[in-house]
Amino acid sequence: MARKETVTKGMIAEAAFQMAREEGIENVTARKLAAKIGCSTQPIFRVYAGMNDLLEEVWQMATERFAQYYAEFESQIETPFVHLGLAYINFAVEERKLFKLLFQSEQRGDRSLYELLNGQTNAVGTEMNKAVALGCQNPSGLFMKMWIFIHGCACMVLTGDYDLTDEETIVLLSDIYKKCV
Repeated sequence: MARKETVTKGMIAEAAFQMAREEGIENVTARKLAAKIGCSTQPIFRVYAGMNDLLEEVWQMATERFAQYYAEFESQIETPFVHLGLAYINFAVEERKLFKLLFQSEQRGDRSLYELLNGQTNAVGTEMNKAVALGCQNPSGLFMKMWIFIHGCACMVLTGDYDLTDEETIVLLSDIYKKCV
């Protein structure tokens, strides 16, 4: 009779994702993960050829979490790039470790920050189209200027140097938009 698998691929991936979310991706090791699951490292390496394969899956789960966060982020802001910026900054506040994994690490492989941010929802494209509809002649240039500022704000969240409220952030981003158009 075949032995029943008690540790599944889904359990391993979810536990690794939770570790990355709470402790940072650098703390996801086979031994720590096995201890969290309550098994030896053998089931992990039965399912994954190596830790890099597992970490790639965790990275993919993190990108899905960001996409979900962005899709569910509510605001009534019409100014282009302000909603996206506010969501991005708040993601840094609420998901510090995942933000670092996605937007401050070299583990993106050949994916650009733009591709990651744009995602399957075409978030950046949608914002550019809003800017064009409002008369912006250079939406790519506008995005670059706005993005440098937005990313800087989100990075300041991680260092504890950003303490603006959402309302203050909206005013700030709206002002930047107006000056860049």
